[in-house]
Amino acid sequence: MTSIEQERASLVTREMAEQYREEGFFVLERALTPEQLELLRSGAQYSIDKADAAMDAEGVDRLGINARGKRYFGHMIYQDLPQLREFLFGETMAEICRATIGQEAYLFWEQYVIKAADRDTSFSWHQDSGYVHEDHEPYVTCWIALDDVTEENGAVYLLPYSRVGVRSYVKHIKDERTNDKVCYFGSDPGVPVVVPAGSIAVFSSTVMHRSGPNLTDDYRRVYVAQYSGEVITKKGSEEPVGSFERFLEGNKIVNS
Repeated sequence: MTSIEQERASLVTREMAEQYREEGFFVLERALTPEQLELLRSGAQYSIDKADAAMDAEGVDRLGINARGKRYFGHMIYQDLPQLREFLFGETMAEICRATIGQEAYLFWEQYVIKAADRDTSFSWHQDSGYVHEDHEPYVTCWIALDDVTEENGAVYLLPYSRVGVRSYVKHIKDERTNDKVCYFGSDPGVPVVVPAGSIAVFSSTVMHRSGPNLTDDYRRVYVAQYSGEVITKKGSEEPVGSFERFLEGNKIVNS
């Protein structure tokens, strides 16, 4: 462990861990060091450049769910940029995993979610588990703000367990217009995560959440890292979903 990591060894407090158990989430403000923030931002630019290059090759401005200059989704970028492993398999993420999913952890998924000025970049209420299936233990999502996040530029909104009355997987319904999977149709607006760059919203895969559009002229860049306590397989199959590189074994980091 580096001296910086030792200084930040108590990043997750007992109260935060308790809030995760009771409400499904907690927020770490300014959790990243300047070096970590710069590292993740460099990956965001790589993600944008990679998507633009793919669209150039096809002669289009939209490819899959990417739209040039509007929104970008780049997953498993760490496989292209090995330097991201320092963060993904480092002590900051290890402490979050220990406080949420326990002493065993695998990297499940990693992606950049980048919103530019576009009123059609909101996401409906869903659980992350809703995009997998019901037969798995909840995993943890680390939603990492690479820019200052406001309600105007696309904040994520979290629905605490106590307010929705649900803390397990629920069936999702596909929105035919947006292709979003939706699990909540109530009037509760949720808790907005309005935080400075370098902050992390930590929430369970069973927490209902949504995000608003980016109504500003600047990018809103987010890095998402998800970890599970088990290897999650595709429904009715032995084939793993996601990455599944082992991270923690018996509470110790075994990958870096």
